[in-house]
Amino acid sequence: MKKYAPYVILFLFAAMLWNLFDWSGDMTVNLDGDQIDGPVGFLLATLFTGGGMLLAVFISVITVAVLAVVFAGVGVILIGSLAIGALVLALAMSPLLLPLVLVVALVWYAMRRPRPVTLDKAAAA
Repeated sequence: MKKYAPYVILFLFAAMLWNLFDWSGDMTVNLDGDQIDGPVGFLLATLFTGGGMLLAVFISVITVAVLAVVFAGVGVILIGSLAIGALVLALAMSPLLLPLVLVVALVWYAMRRPRPVTLDKAAAA
C-alpha cells in the first residue's frame, strides 16, 4: 500500500484540478438579484463557502467551550449532592449500625494494645 499511496494522492490531486478548471463555470452566485457566474462566480462561491466553513468552525469551538463549562458545573453540583446524600444516609443508618460499631471498636482496641516483647525477639532486633 505504501508503494501506491503517492500515485493515488497524485491521481486525486489531478482529478481535483481537472474538476476545478473544467466544471468551475457551473457555479453561480446571486447577490441582490444579480447573477454572477463564470470564473468570478466560482471564485466568489469558493470564498463564501470557505468563509462559511471558518465561521462554522469558530461557532463550534465556542459552543464546545460553553458546554464544557456548563457540564463541568453540573458535574460539580451532582457530585456535591451525592456526597450530601451519602452523609444523610450514613447519619440515618448510624443508630442501626451501633452494635456493629461497638464490635469493631472492641476489636480495634484489642489489636492496638502493645504485645509483650519476648527476649528472643528483642535479641533478634
